[in-house]
Amino acid sequence: MRAGVSVLVPLLVLLAADRLEWSIYAAFGAFTALYGRERVGPLRVRLQTEVGVLLTGVVAVGVLVGTSAHRAWLAVPLAALLTAASAVLSDRQRWHPPGALFPVFALTACASIPSEPGDVVVAALVAGATAAFALVVGNAGAWLRRRSTSYAATPAWPERPTGTWRDVAPSAVAVLLAGAVATSSGIGHPYWAMVSAVVPLVAADPVRQVVRGLHRVVGTAFGLGLAAVLLTLDLEPLALVLLAVALQVAAELLIGRNYAVALVAVTPLALLMVHLVSPVPVGTLLLDRGVETVIGVVIGLAVGRAAQRLAA
Repeated sequence: MRAGVSVLVPLLVLLAADRLEWSIYAAFGAFTALYGRERVGPLRVRLQTEVGVLLTGVVAVGVLVGTSAHRAWLAVPLAALLTAASAVLSDRQRWHPPGALFPVFALTACASIPSEPGDVVVAALVAGATAAFALVVGNAGAWLRRRSTSYAATPAWPERPTGTWRDVAPSAVAVLLAGAVATSSGIGHPYWAMVSAVVPLVAADPVRQVVRGLHRVVGTAFGLGLAAVLLTLDLEPLALVLLAVALQVAAELLIGRNYAVALVAVTPLALLMVHLVSPVPVGTLLLDRGVETVIGVVIGLAVGRAAQRLAA
């Protein structure tokens, strides 16, 4: 419910203002609500504040990159640097969900859209306001309980290695390679390859990396089937908003249970947000997403395997 409300209200505000083309900025700000589900009180506030500020910043940087004619290639090294920084923060602050996926997605997706300098301020304001709203929604329950009764402290979370080269370097290298391959090949939307390259490397051991990579490919394939149906419907703007919220809620309900099943909702949601801002033929959009997902996963798995061999 927190995830749904955090995206529903900002999208309704943009719909009322006849500015649905800004919905992608609101969607990335609303990702703040996805963090800290295992924490209560000040620990969740701290994590969501940190992530909200980061997401707002990377959205603004992405839009700034989008003002350049060379945005496709500029995004690749920036995404690799962001991946390394996010990996360090994720390990040291014990993010949940872990890893650099959401920041990298926000940066690269915004960078792929042609923009004007004035769009940078708009993007920062929309993403920042949505992140702040998600922070309020995410902690309202704890604040109310604190006023009415006492509640148990958040359980301690397991210790994890913090920011070693084994955590940081493989993800950054995978994003750099995936971005370079996808961009040089001329396939549209190369950021999907970069995002997919991060996915396997969130897991620590090789078996789980392969499982996550397979989940990404299989879940995306089924999600593309659903997206093909949804994107061909001639929906009214309000129906599009409600559909996006329903997909967001479904994704959040499923993501902790089965990553592949969750991607059946995540895939059409991501495509819908991108299509609202930068429409392209549906067939091209679906093909780009499928091909680049495979490219990113294969590169991520290869880099993960190479890193394990070097470590050994």
